Amino acid sequence: MKKLLLLGDEAIAQGAMDAGLSGIYAYPGTPSTEIMEYVQGSKMAEERNIHRMWSANEKTAYEAALGMSYGGKRAMVCMKHVGLNVAADPFMNSAVTGINGGFLVVSADDPSMHSSQNEQDSRYYGKFANIPILEPSNQQEAYDMAYEGFTLSEKYRVPVLLRITTRLAHSRSGVKRREVLPQHSLNLPQDTKQFILLPAMARVKYRILLSNQPNFREESLHSPFNKYFDGVDKRMGIIACGLAYNYLMENFRNGSIDYPVLKICQYPMPIELLKKITDECEEVLVVEEGYPFVEELIKGLLGTGVFVKGRLDGTLPRDGELDPDLVAEIFWKGKPLPHKTPDWISRRPPMLCKGCGHIDTFLALNEALKDYGPGHVFSDIGCYTLGANPPYNAIYSCVDMGASVTMAVGAADAGLFPSACVIGDSTFTHSGMTGLLDAVNKNSPVTVIISDNQTTAMTGGQPTPGLNRLEKICEGLGVEPDHVRVMVPLKKNHDENVKILREELEYRGVSVVISRRECIQTASKKKRAAKKSKKTNT
Repeated sequence: MKKLLLLGDEAIAQGAMDAGLSGIYAYPGTPSTEIMEYVQGSKMAEERNIHRMWSANEKTAYEAALGMSYGGKRAMVCMKHVGLNVAADPFMNSAVTGINGGFLVVSADDPSMHSSQNEQDSRYYGKFANIPILEPSNQQEAYDMAYEGFTLSEKYRVPVLLRITTRLAHSRSGVKRREVLPQHSLNLPQDTKQFILLPAMARVKYRILLSNQPNFREESLHSPFNKYFDGVDKRMGIIACGLAYNYLMENFRNGSIDYPVLKICQYPMPIELLKKITDECEEVLVVEEGYPFVEELIKGLLGTGVFVKGRLDGTLPRDGELDPDLVAEIFWKGKPLPHKTPDWISRRPPMLCKGCGHIDTFLALNEALKDYGPGHVFSDIGCYTLGANPPYNAIYSCVDMGASVTMAVGAADAGLFPSACVIGDSTFTHSGMTGLLDAVNKNSPVTVIISDNQTTAMTGGQPTPGLNRLEKICEGLGVEPDHVRVMVPLKKNHDENVKILREELEYRGVSVVISRRECIQTASKKKRAAKKSKKTNT
């Protein structure tokens, strides 16, 4: 088959399509966004009529994908690690209901929090749900795991979790494709009560899930993704998981390591291989991206006296993203490293684009609140979160999707006045609407500012579900029409916008101000596309 140069995200998308995927469901979130975008731009997906529309949030995406699996077809749902928190309810319960058509759950973790609120490790979710976990070490394995994950899912009739991290998601490598499989036909579950989790039925299904645990461990033991490489120096054994295996091998360019190495890319843990390396070696080094998941499990599973080192004892940093330099320092102490990231490479803090509508929104909001002092504005996750930084210093929270509205409600309950929040249009339809309903039911004295740039800007300009209907949504949730206001965040409108905000901030009830101006980046793209089209037509 043809070999392609693909991002890790793209390799997963291509592997799933080649395996007979019928539908992909997702909400955009770095570093998982490119999986859906690759399918959306694929001619193959168009020809095979693969469902590929964005969902309002990760929970709705998960449940829709589960519905496609109910119909007997292969489905994939994709999200970033914190998105799995949003989808945790159906995720945990689908492990008990089981699946019909193959069901692959892709969670992209973000060590070092390049664009996230935390560093959580999705492997714990997989263990929590008692389902198989796949963790590729390179782009080829990402493709192969997506391709074979559906078969594993259908063999045991459970969802399969595919966990990747930022560096693999956003780096490229050659990927060899495999035979393209046909899509499944519509085929409803033989057990008509399979997806009904009434307690009596759920208890039976949970026992079935537990009875499959030895089978999952046997699959891991014989998995082609888990490999044991013997070594002559038994003073130390190395366990390298997923992408961390590549970080290890980059320090031994000829592939020759004197120590035994256990590469783990499929879970649950292959206990027999763990026993082998711990029995043979005086100590064990665990190299893994994320939390000390394997390190903790070794100490608990084996109960041996072997010394295990890794993130827990400080051999590797407890937080942040791994890289080859950190691994190299273990083996080359006091010696020049075989490679070193140049000192002149530094991180540039993100900033709002010049001409961004969020800027004018914050400038107007700051002036409207200047007599009240700081601490009155809650916010959310999006480009506008940068309003927490100088020169704006306009917002005081960013916890999770939708929390801006509900935190403003709670602060108002505590007596804070005015209590306001800033939330993006896409985040509002993702998780903000239910919070606004709470506010309406309580008649909370809060002002909700929806910064509507008419796209999901932070992740690249994907469509937003509430486009051109935010006013109707807010009124439908019960906000009084007179207190659903629209302003255009431009410098020329500054005084008018300050007036609107002051009026609504002083209102002792629920008000919504929609600050609407198209994202400067998507507007520029449209202009370029229009110019190109005009030249082509002439």
